[in-house]
Amino acid sequence: MTDLEKKITDRKVVVGILGLGYVGLPLAREFATAGIQVVGFDIDAEKVDKINSGRSILKHIPHEQVKAIVKSGKLAATADMSQIRKVDAVLICVPTPLTANREPDMQFVVSSCETIAKYLQKGQLISLESTTYPGTTRELMKPILEASGLKAGKDFYLAYSPEREDPGNKQFTTRTIPKVVGGLTPVCRRSAVSLYELAIDTMVPVSTLEAAESAKIMENVYRCINIAMVNELKMVFDRMGVDVWEVIKAASTKPFGFSPFYPGPGLGGHCIPIDPFYLTWKARQYGMPTRFIELAGEINTDMPHYVIHKVMDALNDREKSLKGCKTLVLGLAYKNDIDDIRESPSIELIELLKAKGAKVDYNDPFIPRTHKQREHNLRMSSKTLSEKNLAGYDVVIISTAHSSYDYDWIVEHSQLVVDTRNATAGVRKNRNKIVKA
Repeated sequence: MTDLEKKITDRKVVVGILGLGYVGLPLAREFATAGIQVVGFDIDAEKVDKINSGRSILKHIPHEQVKAIVKSGKLAATADMSQIRKVDAVLICVPTPLTANREPDMQFVVSSCETIAKYLQKGQLISLESTTYPGTTRELMKPILEASGLKAGKDFYLAYSPEREDPGNKQFTTRTIPKVVGGLTPVCRRSAVSLYELAIDTMVPVSTLEAAESAKIMENVYRCINIAMVNELKMVFDRMGVDVWEVIKAASTKPFGFSPFYPGPGLGGHCIPIDPFYLTWKARQYGMPTRFIELAGEINTDMPHYVIHKVMDALNDREKSLKGCKTLVLGLAYKNDIDDIRESPSIELIELLKAKGAKVDYNDPFIPRTHKQREHNLRMSSKTLSEKNLAGYDVVIISTAHSSYDYDWIVEHSQLVVDTRNATAGVRKNRNKIVKA
């Protein structure tokens, strides 16, 4: 039995988690709650200080949970990367965005591996959680880590186990979502499975690193394509005078062969708008065009523009111009009841509206002010909702259907409501004010 396997069996293993964001912090919580010692690594000193003081950085993880595991001594955060040499495993949970040319931006994975390589010890397990293209762990990570002089599969273990987070979903937690695991060698896979079993209920071992990487890509391509289909049908049915939401509801009564997907103002979150393009990029290296996936991406990417055209038409019908009109965007998060704005279509809507000369505000009960992102910096604060404020806007756009919104009240006191989420389906009065987009 190796030293690592013995530590796992004895529950004395120390788990390092590199990146304490939407993936890393929930994972740290599960290991720490299970009684496993966790060291969280992050380059953001403010984030480190917050966690060490017992404060959560994520809305869907209560402060009380973070405070409890910090107070128990099972979780400690640090920006000192040299502490990597003291942990038994490093789970990498860093962003994998796209470049401006829609190609994989691997800078965070590369820099993480370069940092780990400086402090890599014999017997450690390195596992990547970030969603990426098939081949990343073997072709990109392995050479960087082996620059340390240690050999993967011999001196240290190398694995890939994709994150499966769904912020705001109360039906599943990190612990209860089955975890796919692939390893460089069978021993690498076995060690990774044994480690994750300490914190996760169900393991799904697969034969190779590439199979694990591909599984995550397939999950998100599946959703991307189906959402693109309903987005396209929404535009077609709208031209025909048919309500796509009613159609989806009716089709969903079929007890087999149909799974409902829902249209919106565009795709949001870190995974679905990005991951399919990782696969199309990799497929080109093999001379394989992925026209179906790329078309789906084009349709979804164009949805904010469709919404803008619907807003312009609705204003035009009321003898108003988009230029100079006062506009309120309801919801900045990429989906309801969370505070995550990564790749949110609301950001795109606001920028498009401003580019056309509209005066734009937003309201989001979970996001009091915007923060600087890699590609966006709106510098805006959430506006208070009141009868007077709503009446002062030429158009209110429902971009995120937070459950805390009173849609009857919003419609009653607004001049015009453009609904991208079917949030006003239950509103019975003032239907003439509502335009679906």
